[in-house]
Formats: sequence, structure tokens, C-alpha cells
Amino acid sequence: MSNSKTLIGTALVTGASAGIGATYADRLARRGYDLILVARDAGRMEALAGKLRTETGRKIEVLPADLTKAADLAKIEARLATDPAITLLLNNAGISLNGSLLDNDGAKLEQLIALNITAPTVLASAAGKQFVAKKSGAIVNIASVLAVAPELFDGVYSGSKAYILNLTLGLAEKLQGTGVYAQAVLPGATRTEIWAKSGKDVNAFPTDWVMEVDDLVDAALVGFDKRETVTIPPLADESQWVAYETARKAMHGVLSRRDVAARYRQKIAA
Repeated sequence: MSNSKTLIGTALVTGASAGIGATYADRLARRGYDLILVARDAGRMEALAGKLRTETGRKIEVLPADLTKAADLAKIEARLATDPAITLLLNNAGISLNGSLLDNDGAKLEQLIALNITAPTVLASAAGKQFVAKKSGAIVNIASVLAVAPELFDGVYSGSKAYILNLTLGLAEKLQGTGVYAQAVLPGATRTEIWAKSGKDVNAFPTDWVMEVDDLVDAALVGFDKRETVTIPPLADESQWVAYETARKAMHGVLSRRDVAARYRQKIAA
């Protein structure tokens, strides 16, 4: 585990126009980061940038981009690969489906995969290479508690967040000893616009299930400072996550074998 010293420089934040991304932008600027804000809504980002410039004195750049479009994604990828001032990538942009796998067409599914999976993968790769070369930097990926609870919600969205968790765990393993840090943040239900945009009512949840976005981001930054690989702000009993990870890792040595397991050798009677 690395020390808890914050890496100051420039943070590139995706999905920065509202919700978790905008709140991270606020907190990071107040920590002393300059910012590059990335999202589709330039107007909202300009408003946020103006506010943060006034209140923090930081340099804030607005970089409009639709990360589901190859040209826009390539633009942000190139910026991460070539700008030595960037020390932190926050992969936050994401969408949820209106309905489930069975209620959406291929175009909607491809859009979710492009934004929730392809974009953060490409950007983490570009940032990771640059950070490793200079032996410092941090990559924060916003996943979800649904990564480990797929039965609670649509499997396409939860599957995309399980991918982000796996991406981060694998990346963290590769980054050991490089001076670069990777964190996966797993929010539970959080009061943001993603619910309304996907046709869902966050107020339909029990009130004690829904976290305010300020609380979520502040807790995630505590995990960042502690250099946690996985931060789950709503999980009160850390031993539950430790037990889960211990059980999962205990299977590593028995998952690949020459011989079929005995329980699969018995033929089923016709």
C-alpha cells in the first residue's frame, strides 16, 4: 500500500457536467488540482468551471466530448497520453438503460458498452502508460456495488460495472511498485441525474438506501487518501468485503486443472 500523500497536478474528470463528476471536480479543485472537465454538455461545464475558478483560483479547462464517438474518445485519449501535467484520471462518465436487456435494441446496448466499458478502458490505458513512465499518478474508476450484486438490477449495467471493478483490480496488480495508484469506487444508490435519465425514480427506494452525492464523493476521497484499491462508501462492515475477497482469491489455485472435477464425471441417465 502506498502512502497517503495526495498527487497534486491536473485531474481529468469525465462525466463532469453533473452528479458525481461535478462533485469530484469541486473537491479536487479545493484540494489544489487544476482540472480538465470532459462531458457532452459544454454549457453546464462552463458554469461549473466559472464557479470553481472564482472560488478556488485553479485553472479549469472545459473539453466537450461525447465518449461514445470514436473521434471524441481519441481526442481525450491523446490528451492523456501527451499532457505531462495530468496526474489524475477520474473515469466517471456512464449511463444506465431505460429497462433491461430485453427492453432495448442493439443501438442502446452498444451505447452503454461504449461509454461504460470501452471509454474508461481506453482512457485508463492511455493515462496508465503516461503515469508509469513518470512513476506517479492515479486512476480512479467509478464502478458500483452492483458489480458484486448483479441480481439487484439490470445485468447489462451491473455487468459493465463488474468489468470496471475487474479492470481496476487487474490494473492495480500490474501497477505495484510503479508509483501509480488505481482505485475502484463502488457507490450504492446515489442521488444523481442518472436515475431520471434512465426512466427510474430514485425516490422509490427506501430513504435509508440513497446516499447524497456530496457524502459519496467525500467518502471516496477518504479511501483515495488511504490508498484503498476498492472503496465502498455505504458498506459499514469492512470484514464482509475482506471475507468476499478472501473467498474469491482462495479459488485462484484450483480454477484451472487438467482433469475434469469429479462432480462433472457422472453421466446423466437418459
